[in-house]
Amino acid sequence: MKKHISLILLSILIIGLYFYKKYEFTNYEEIWRNAKIEGKLNKKIFLNALNGKKKFCKYTNILTIIDYSKPSTSKRFFVIDLENQKVLFQSYVAHGQNSGENYATEFSNQNESHKSSLGFYKTKNTYYGKHGYSLKLEGLEKGKNDLAEKRAIVIHGADYVSEEFIKENGRLGRSHGCPALPQELSKVIINELKDGSCLYITK
Repeated sequence: MKKHISLILLSILIIGLYFYKKYEFTNYEEIWRNAKIEGKLNKKIFLNALNGKKKFCKYTNILTIIDYSKPSTSKRFFVIDLENQKVLFQSYVAHGQNSGENYATEFSNQNESHKSSLGFYKTKNTYYGKHGYSLKLEGLEKGKNDLAEKRAIVIHGADYVSEEFIKENGRLGRSHGCPALPQELSKVIINELKDGSCLYITK
């Protein structure tokens, strides 16, 4: 009986170590180099995202970074496959209408603020809502973004996230706080991110 229990415990330990190593991703420089994101994404932001991922959403190889220090006219939404060391998507993304015009400068965790929230999130399930196919987000930082679900902050597609809108208005349209994506890309990106991947929004 004791031998049987020991074997079970050993198996659990081996499985645990496997998942720990699988999602550790300590080879930062190698990922940075092979993903070819130099000049597109600030390296400090990339390193902050990787370090935070260890704490907030360890068991995923998909890391999404939104860099709100860039204007809405830049493709500031990055989906990175850490295991295969490549960028899967780089896209436009909207910010909240009360966060700013072309640049997002103000952020909030409050309901009805219509501002974007910074910090780490974990993706949840998909659903069809008023914006069509959408992805729920769980804010992981208390006082910073933990009211995301109550605020209905989700990833969805929007027709105001397009190059045509930029040409006509000089910036993207803005959301009520959601990181809205181009309509033509939203479904494929949402399907890649759903069910437990890591999202980091920064400025």
